[in-house]
Amino acid sequence: MNKLKNRWGITSNFQLIVVFIVFAINGSLSAKISSYLLDYLGITKENTHVILYYIILLVLVLPLYPFMLMVFGWLFGQSNFFTPFGKRMIRSLKMGFLLPKEKNKTH
Repeated sequence: MNKLKNRWGITSNFQLIVVFIVFAINGSLSAKISSYLLDYLGITKENTHVILYYIILLVLVLPLYPFMLMVFGWLFGQSNFFTPFGKRMIRSLKMGFLLPKEKNKTH
Protein backbone atom coordinates (compact mmCIF):
# COMPACT_ATOMS: atom_id res chain seq x y z
CA MET A 1 0.00 0.00 0.00
CA ASN A 2 2.89 2.36 0.65
CA LYS A 3 3.94 2.21 -3.01
CA LEU A 4 0.43 3.22 -4.05
CA LYS A 5 0.30 5.99 -1.45
CA ASN A 6 3.65 7.34 -2.65
CA ARG A 7 2.68 7.13 -6.31
CA TRP A 8 -0.59 8.98 -5.74
CA GLY A 9 0.82 11.43 -3.19
CA ILE A 10 -1.52 10.21 -0.48
CA THR A 11 -0.42 10.92 3.05
CA SER A 12 -2.62 8.72 5.24
CA ASN A 13 -4.36 5.36 5.26
CA PHE A 14 -7.67 7.16 5.85
CA GLN A 15 -7.21 9.18 2.66
CA LEU A 16 -6.38 5.98 0.78
CA ILE A 17 -9.57 4.34 2.03
CA VAL A 18 -11.61 7.38 0.97
CA VAL A 19 -10.01 7.25 -2.50
CA PHE A 20 -10.90 3.56 -2.83
CA ILE A 21 -14.47 4.27 -1.71
CA VAL A 22 -14.83 7.05 -4.28
CA PHE A 23 -13.51 4.80 -7.06
CA ALA A 24 -15.93 2.03 -6.03
CA ILE A 25 -18.98 4.27 -5.79
CA ASN A 26 -18.16 6.06 -9.02
CA GLY A 27 -17.57 2.90 -11.03
CA SER A 28 -20.75 1.23 -9.87
CA LEU A 29 -22.91 4.32 -10.21
CA SER A 30 -21.66 5.35 -13.66
CA ALA A 31 -22.37 1.84 -14.96
CA LYS A 32 -25.82 1.84 -13.33
CA ILE A 33 -26.71 5.27 -14.74
CA SER A 34 -25.58 4.19 -18.21
CA SER A 35 -27.66 1.03 -17.89
CA TYR A 36 -30.73 3.06 -16.90
CA LEU A 37 -30.13 5.35 -19.86
CA LEU A 38 -30.04 2.36 -22.21
CA ASP A 39 -33.29 1.08 -20.71
CA TYR A 40 -34.85 4.51 -21.17
CA LEU A 41 -33.80 4.48 -24.83
CA GLY A 42 -35.33 1.02 -25.21
CA ILE A 43 -32.00 -0.73 -25.73
CA THR A 44 -31.96 -4.00 -23.79
CA LYS A 45 -30.06 -7.25 -23.95
CA GLU A 46 -33.24 -8.88 -25.18
CA ASN A 47 -33.68 -6.66 -28.26
CA THR A 48 -30.04 -5.94 -29.04
CA HIS A 49 -27.14 -8.28 -29.73
CA VAL A 50 -25.27 -8.70 -26.44
CA ILE A 51 -21.94 -7.51 -27.90
CA LEU A 52 -23.56 -4.37 -29.35
CA TYR A 53 -25.34 -3.76 -26.05
CA TYR A 54 -22.07 -3.79 -24.09
CA ILE A 55 -20.29 -1.64 -26.68
CA ILE A 56 -23.04 0.99 -26.38
CA LEU A 57 -22.89 0.70 -22.58
CA LEU A 58 -19.13 1.24 -22.64
CA VAL A 59 -19.51 4.25 -24.95
CA LEU A 60 -21.89 5.76 -22.39
CA VAL A 61 -19.81 4.89 -19.33
CA LEU A 62 -16.47 6.19 -20.62
CA PRO A 63 -17.38 9.87 -20.90
CA LEU A 64 -19.59 9.81 -17.79
CA TYR A 65 -16.97 8.25 -15.50
CA PRO A 66 -14.37 11.06 -15.26
CA PHE A 67 -16.97 13.78 -14.71
CA MET A 68 -18.62 11.80 -11.94
CA LEU A 69 -15.19 11.03 -10.49
CA MET A 70 -14.51 14.74 -10.05
CA VAL A 71 -17.94 15.31 -8.48
CA PHE A 72 -17.63 12.42 -6.01
CA GLY A 73 -14.04 13.41 -5.26
CA TRP A 74 -15.31 16.86 -4.34
CA LEU A 75 -18.19 15.44 -2.26
CA PHE A 76 -15.73 13.29 -0.30
CA GLY A 77 -13.25 16.15 0.18
CA GLN A 78 -10.67 14.72 -2.21
CA SER A 79 -10.96 17.15 -5.12
CA ASN A 80 -7.20 17.84 -5.07
CA PHE A 81 -6.67 14.18 -5.95
CA PHE A 82 -9.60 13.49 -8.27
CA THR A 83 -9.86 16.70 -10.32
CA PRO A 84 -6.46 16.30 -12.05
CA PHE A 85 -7.14 12.57 -12.37
CA GLY A 86 -10.51 13.21 -14.02
CA LYS A 87 -9.12 15.92 -16.31
CA ARG A 88 -6.38 13.58 -17.53
CA MET A 89 -9.01 10.94 -18.31
CA ILE A 90 -11.15 13.47 -20.18
CA ARG A 91 -8.18 14.62 -22.26
CA SER A 92 -7.15 11.03 -22.99
CA LEU A 93 -10.68 10.38 -24.29
CA LYS A 94 -10.18 13.38 -26.62
CA MET A 95 -12.97 15.26 -24.84
CA GLY A 96 -10.80 18.12 -23.57
CA PHE A 97 -13.04 20.58 -25.39
CA LEU A 98 -15.57 20.00 -22.59
CA LEU A 99 -13.17 21.38 -19.98
CA PRO A 100 -12.86 25.10 -19.26
CA LYS A 101 -9.80 26.77 -20.74
CA GLU A 102 -6.95 26.87 -18.26
CA LYS A 103 -5.16 30.10 -17.61
CA ASN A 104 -1.54 30.28 -18.71
CA LYS A 105 0.69 29.33 -15.83
CA THR A 106 3.90 31.28 -15.52
CA HIS A 107 6.54 30.14 -13.12
